[in-house]
Amino acid sequence: MNKKMVHVYISGLVQGVFFRARTQEQARMLGLSGWVRNLPDGRVETVFAGDEDKVDKAVQFCQVGPRGAIVKDVVIHEELWTEEFDDFSIR
Repeated sequence: MNKKMVHVYISGLVQGVFFRARTQEQARMLGLSGWVRNLPDGRVETVFAGDEDKVDKAVQFCQVGPRGAIVKDVVIHEELWTEEFDDFSIR
């Protein structure tokens, strides 16, 4: 399996709709590591690290979000693979 790490910024109505909790659930279900947090400007920021196909599935989730979210834009930056994360946390 190819490993992949991405840094993702999600904008729209993405705070106050359990976006971080659902993202953490998805990531853990997929066996990914990384983190997710709210940003002061209203966006959600997340890093996914793991098998390439599973990272892609997590990004697909972010493009829709949980019920109640209205995702307007998703910006994805591919990063160099590192094994710096042990699990997936909410920051």
